[in-house]
Amino acid sequence: MGRKSLKEPRQKEIIKAFYKVAKKEGLENASIAKTAESIGINPSLVMHYFKTREHLIYGLIEYILDKYLLIYKIPSEYAAHPRDTLLKVIDNIFSSKWNTLFDDSVSYSCYSLAFRNKIIKEKYKKLLDALRKRLEQLIVDCKSKGALVAEDPALTADIIFVLVDGAYYYLSLVDDKEEYQHKLLQYKKQALTHLNFVSSAQLRK
Repeated sequence: MGRKSLKEPRQKEIIKAFYKVAKKEGLENASIAKTAESIGINPSLVMHYFKTREHLIYGLIEYILDKYLLIYKIPSEYAAHPRDTLLKVIDNIFSSKWNTLFDDSVSYSCYSLAFRNKIIKEKYKKLLDALRKRLEQLIVDCKSKGALVAEDPALTADIIFVLVDGAYYYLSLVDDKEEYQHKLLQYKKQALTHLNFVSSAQLRK
């Protein structure tokens, strides 16, 4: 099942409205009727793009991926240097920027449905694989320039995202801002350790 991009403006508008309702009232309380009401359209128009509430959730998961992929969008000055690009992405992943891209309660509610819905499970798997694949390619680019040592870029990317997933799941329970930032920095250091960056002095040899 291929990924369908949310290109249609009205489609995006409906998904964003559904997300806002889910964020405010909980995914379990978000409905086609409430979504339509929130943007002043007829429920039948929502159903023109999304036949059922389940299809709305499928679209929401695509929207989650679109949002999370923004973590790889970095200033142009980094683009010419694979090492700087990768470091900036790691900074983004282990920062408040990552955690504010999408509401945790909505994301985890969608994720919980994967245990009962095969299509949602497949979509979430593809979502997480897409994030890992992007990071893997950045690692491969750095490796090709001799900027880091990584025997298996795919495994390295996977380990980093396992760390990320576990980190934010736990940190969603931490209210103290100082503790939150301290732990996030610790997790980031662990990710950098797995990347085995070569020093600038070694690169000049």
